[in-house]
Amino acid sequence: MLQLLHIENIAVIESAEIAFDEGFNALTGETGAGKSIVIDAMGAVLGQRTSRDLIRTGASRAFVSALFTGVPELEALSACGAAPEDGELLLQREIYADGKNVCRCGGRPVTVAQLRRVGGALLNIHGQHDGQQLLDEEQHGAYLDSFGRVEGTLGDYTVCYQAMEATRRKLSALQMDEAEKERRLDSLRFQIGELERAQLKPGEEEALLQRRNLLRNSEKFMEAVQRAVWQLTGSDEGGGAVSALEEAGNALAGARGLDEQFARLGERLESLYSEAYDVAETLRDMESSFDFSPQELDELEGRADQLYRLKKKYGPTVEDMLAYLDRCREELEQITFSSDTAARLEKELAKQRGQVLKAAGELSRVRRAAAGELEARIQEELRQLDMPKVRFSIQFGEKEPDASGVDVVRFLMSANVGEELRPINKVASGGELARIMLALKNVLAENETIGTLVFDEVDTGVSGRAAQKVAAKLAQVSRRKQVLCVTHLPQLAAMADTHFSVEKGERDGRTFTEVLRLDRSQRKLELARLTGGEAVTEAMLAGAEELISGAEAYKRGMPRVVAAASGEERTS
Repeated sequence: MLQLLHIENIAVIESAEIAFDEGFNALTGETGAGKSIVIDAMGAVLGQRTSRDLIRTGASRAFVSALFTGVPELEALSACGAAPEDGELLLQREIYADGKNVCRCGGRPVTVAQLRRVGGALLNIHGQHDGQQLLDEEQHGAYLDSFGRVEGTLGDYTVCYQAMEATRRKLSALQMDEAEKERRLDSLRFQIGELERAQLKPGEEEALLQRRNLLRNSEKFMEAVQRAVWQLTGSDEGGGAVSALEEAGNALAGARGLDEQFARLGERLESLYSEAYDVAETLRDMESSFDFSPQELDELEGRADQLYRLKKKYGPTVEDMLAYLDRCREELEQITFSSDTAARLEKELAKQRGQVLKAAGELSRVRRAAAGELEARIQEELRQLDMPKVRFSIQFGEKEPDASGVDVVRFLMSANVGEELRPINKVASGGELARIMLALKNVLAENETIGTLVFDEVDTGVSGRAAQKVAAKLAQVSRRKQVLCVTHLPQLAAMADTHFSVEKGERDGRTFTEVLRLDRSQRKLELARLTGGEAVTEAMLAGAEELISGAEAYKRGMPRVVAAASGEERTS
């Protein structure tokens, strides 16, 4: 669960630290006070996309940290090399004005993507506009797959589908009319001929450029070699470094037996003489072997120019041009024998399509089984949310195989007795959408290891008795998961185990927001404000007390879900 949320310089929140409890946590406050900013801060530390505009005006950075407890071993944690310590895990994120982000998970630096994967396994945020996702029928299949846990079956189908698509692409590349085929053949033959006539050799360009550079600077080369030889060997009359070293060694020869130091110096002189003599001989060999030919330089210049022109057309290096030549030969062979290849690919494609349809059939079977269970679960949730007359159904249609299968999944509902089932986006009101989405989220959460559910104004479009039912449902959910709820409804706030008030004020000419934990008397005042506005009367306070007492009585009668030693849930 989320135990502690620390916020610095997020929008109008200069600094806030919120210690959440188990069960049902509610956040209330005036519109614009900053309740949704708290949710934005949670999203930021969970790796969701943020903007530098989120940083408080005048601040150079924003910082959010979240401490989770009771964290199990998660695959997302292992992937980034982090692990909970005694079940505790600290997530941190710094957002700088220049757009840079610094993220940490358990003290280890991680990327935003890694932080998002970890955060998604710990906490789920249901935004105030999430209900609108139900209007997008493309999302219905994803919701069903999430409930049915079809990952394995979908993975088997995906392997077959990708293989079929690869074959389809190969076949499509071969299918061209005769005129286009001849044009492509002429182009390939020309390119192959040009590259083959060039007789390219791997590594030849480097050797060519080195030799060309040497010939271009032949005069400097010869002058340098000759001067070095003269300095080492001297003239016919003698002199030079080699002779000098030899004479120095001879001079010490008579003294080498007198002292060990003279012996060592003599050995060093012998070594220097040998090295100098070897260098002189090497330079003489270079002088005698160097053969400058203007014709050779012209040939090298011509070859370098040829390689330059070919590189502009076929690749930046000789190796790239040779690889291109191989591809041209392969394509030429494929087109030349395209009829045979196409026939083979057609057979392979037909076989693969059969495998895809078989895998799609198995995927559809798993989905339809899950759909029946999901329908029953949603129907029960809607009954508890004061929608007993609503009928919910999942309709299946068919389509050509694509990445998701062959199923077209649509959620249907009938809002009134006697009305036929119709697509949700045709008949559902805003309040009905909110409650159906809440029902769906609750059902999906039961199959997940996520310990915390956040609802940002889930009560949109809900009032009266329906609001009381939503409050009761959130209280029931909070016995299995930690629930954090931003709300404007007194019924929901009264049902909370822990109540926070988000309040906006001014200090030193700046707007700031505070998050305050309310005691019972403060809760009464806040609920009275939610009910009647600024003018809080004794009657409103009495009504608030009645709401709190009624909520406490309801929760005392609820079964509590606890974790058994086996890891399964049981009620007490």
